[in-house]
This record gives sequence, structure tokens and C-alpha cells, in this order.
Amino acid sequence: MGQTAPDQKTILVVDDDAALRSSLEFILGVEGYAVRVYANGRELLDDADLPDCGCLVVDQRLPDIDGLQLIDTMRSRDVRLPAILITTHPTRALRQRAEAAKIPIVEKPFITGTLFQQIGAAFK
Repeated sequence: MGQTAPDQKTILVVDDDAALRSSLEFILGVEGYAVRVYANGRELLDDADLPDCGCLVVDQRLPDIDGLQLIDTMRSRDVRLPAILITTHPTRALRQRAEAAKIPIVEKPFITGTLFQQIGAAFK
């Protein structure tokens, strides 16, 4: 995954769609972020070298764990990075769960401006 400068903002993208991971890695990199990509929740959970200054961008529908559960598991491990949930057609129940956990949702297909706004807010 490679080392990043201690104060560099790192985006950790978890999505099982390889094309979306690649697109986000490229566009977020162009915006100046360090980017790490993961194909599933297990890959993120197995990463023992998480950045101090980062933001999680997590797909809700992963093959091994849903996005909110993954974020909850990270928090139970005292990983307190801000998180953004990405998904298509979120249900009312999902919106309520995300709101209760203070996790914003960005709907796919998303306009990058919306995602960038949420990422910017996460680093404030």
C-alpha cells in the first residue's frame, strides 16, 4: 500500500467494483489525496498500517460485510477515521442507521462534487 507522509490526508476506498475503485483512486489522487483501495471489508480490516489522518469511503453493499457494519467494526477497534457511505438507492432504514451513526451517505452514481464536499467536511 505504500507509506504516506504523517500529515497527508489519505482516503481509504472500500468497494468491490474494480472500475469504481480505479476511478476514485485516480480522481482523488488528482485532487491531492493519498488513496488506498480495498476490494472488500476483510482487506481493510487486515490492514495493520492505517493512517492517522484519513477518511473512509465505504460501499454499503460489499460481498463479505455491509458498509455500516464495517465502519462499526473499525470503530470498535478504536479506528476513529471519519466515514462516508456510498450506495445506490438507500432505503429509509439505511438512511436512519447512517444518520444515527453520524455517517453521511453519497448516492451512486455520484457527482464527484458531492463526494468531494463530504470528504472536505470529514477533514474539518
